[in-house]
Amino acid sequence: GPPFANGLPHYGHLLTGFVKDVVPRYQTMRGRRVERRFGWDCHGLPAEMEAEKELEIGGRAGIVAYGIDRFNDYCRQLVQRTTDAWERYVTRQARWVDFDDDYKTMDLDYMESVLWAFKRLWEKGLVYEGERVLPYCWVCETPLSNFETRQDDAYRPREDPAVTVAFTLEPAPGAPGPDVLKGEARLMVWTTTPWTLPSNLALAVGPEVSYDVYELLGVPTVVASACAAQYPALFADAEPLATVTGAALAGRTYRPLFPFFADSPGAFRVLLADFVATDEGTGIVHIAPGFGEEDFDLGRDAGLPVVSPVDDRGRFTAEVPPYAGLQVFDANAPITKDLQASGVLLEAKPYTHSYPHCWRTDTPLIYKAVGSWFVKVTAVKDRMVALNREIEWVPSHIRDGAFGKWIEGARDWSISRNRFWGSPIPVWKSDDPRYPRVDVYGSLDDLEADFGVRLTDLHRPAVDELVRPNPDDPSGTSTMRRVPDVLDCWFESGSMPFAQVHYPFERAEWFESHFPADFIVEYVSQTRGWFYTLHVLGTALFDRPPFRHCIAHGVVLGDDGRKMSKRLGNYPEPDMVFDRWGADAMRWFLVSSPVLRGQDLVVHAKGIEDVRRQVLNPVWNAWHFFSLYANVDGIRGRSRTDVTGVLDRYILAKTAALVDTVTAALDAYDLFGACAAVTSFLDALTNWYIRRSRDRFWRA
Repeated sequence: GPPFANGLPHYGHLLTGFVKDVVPRYQTMRGRRVERRFGWDCHGLPAEMEAEKELEIGGRAGIVAYGIDRFNDYCRQLVQRTTDAWERYVTRQARWVDFDDDYKTMDLDYMESVLWAFKRLWEKGLVYEGERVLPYCWVCETPLSNFETRQDDAYRPREDPAVTVAFTLEPAPGAPGPDVLKGEARLMVWTTTPWTLPSNLALAVGPEVSYDVYELLGVPTVVASACAAQYPALFADAEPLATVTGAALAGRTYRPLFPFFADSPGAFRVLLADFVATDEGTGIVHIAPGFGEEDFDLGRDAGLPVVSPVDDRGRFTAEVPPYAGLQVFDANAPITKDLQASGVLLEAKPYTHSYPHCWRTDTPLIYKAVGSWFVKVTAVKDRMVALNREIEWVPSHIRDGAFGKWIEGARDWSISRNRFWGSPIPVWKSDDPRYPRVDVYGSLDDLEADFGVRLTDLHRPAVDELVRPNPDDPSGTSTMRRVPDVLDCWFESGSMPFAQVHYPFERAEWFESHFPADFIVEYVSQTRGWFYTLHVLGTALFDRPPFRHCIAHGVVLGDDGRKMSKRLGNYPEPDMVFDRWGADAMRWFLVSSPVLRGQDLVVHAKGIEDVRRQVLNPVWNAWHFFSLYANVDGIRGRSRTDVTGVLDRYILAKTAALVDTVTAALDAYDLFGACAAVTSFLDALTNWYIRRSRDRFWRA
């Protein structure tokens, strides 16, 4: 897997680099050919965010004002700054790799293969444009894939204001249920996102959930039976007036809390939903189809509109005048104050919960309805599950555990990003809805045939400038224009097996004979990242697993106990470790640790120092002892079959067992086991054979 070019390597990168060196060296020793091309991830938000910071540009509007061409040129230069340093680090760690014949995801050939992949998915009916509620970063101004919220420590504790509010049911004399609910009554609703309440369009109850009716401030008030105890101040020692199931409340209408969308057709009804839970809150769920995944699906099934009065920067729009311009989290306080003033606020208190954050900016995400292009993963999910069974995982439990469970629950993948530095989505659409037309391009030849221009750069804005008259418009007034989004850089990473060789435009026979890959390695969270996107595209494009063997190692932690990160800078400079203890000590410390069996590893100086004392020094001392006396006496090593000494036979037996054990371990990609065998052998060699043979050697 290619590292991202923006920044210098830390021990997590060095670990995968060591493994990418150990396994190919072993396979080469076994007589196989191994290509060692270095690759670079170049596109995406890490580069864009760094460029914005250095250029002091704020957001997408600032980039457009600065100039997309200038901005992307800056990104191109930025991601190449560290290439010399990477080469120095990788060479210093003694990894054999070819930097001259490398590949970059920003190369024209690579990007053309990515376009081919998109078009091939389109032709298979596996790409579509749609609207869904997605995790959205209001700092990056772009949606994220659902698996990006599972990266590293994206979920972390956050304190939000939780409010419980009362929605008033419209009187319904003919409604089913007890008489106490047929007049004016209230439903208690709990939420940790008060900022979404102005966009409320429905309430949801569980069809089989039991609800109690209490008298509260003279008004019958409904709460789930299992939740009433969470409100002792409201219902202390009170007895319910009646009990109903959620099914009895279905279809009832209620008065909106805010007037902003009061004329929405079909809104402000109680709906039934299986996802309603009673482990916290009130058992009645506030539904805002523009800001919740389950809300969106339930609202769509009920025919509700999608209202989303929040702009790209996470600020309220003029559709909600009292809060226009406020960032949504900042709007929680004034919204809560207004709820209290209107007499519907029953309780407000802080609530600490696990909440998703942008793994790039550390800012809390929102969920927001956005238009996006999707890969229809759900259409190939069953095949992905089947092909996963053909992959050998280390550790083995990953297959049916972290990875298997993830793909079993896979959802369609949002692959468009409304950003700038990335491979373009190769879709051109008519700008006049009266003459709809969609063209998808999969090669430079296809683009040249329709637009008469041979592109030498597929980045924005050059690719955006390709326009032509709409062939389906007899009036000749409409134009085919590219959709402005770029592809998720995870799509590019998943394209690596074929895009690195410019498939299918070049080396088609080579690729088809070399795919799936024999072996890949990355840390375990890539079960929801690179491993996953490789598997999606391998299945969808080729109906094959993308790799045969995979090491999913644990997380390398810094001295603060958090995952090592360029952004956090929570690790000592690798150069210092190289200079003080050497690359071999670092290599052995990492590849001999349980991190290669999926456990986490804290890098500390004592561990690396112990390697030098317990492993490297014994190897060196054994060689030094032999070479010193053998050279003095002119002894040359030779193969013998007539060994009779007990100690000699002992060490030869130990050596033969070592060869068998290490071979079996490395064939199974068990580097931890191979290292353990070597460590055990060193004890036999130095503490038993050499120590007890010194007198024999000296006498000889």
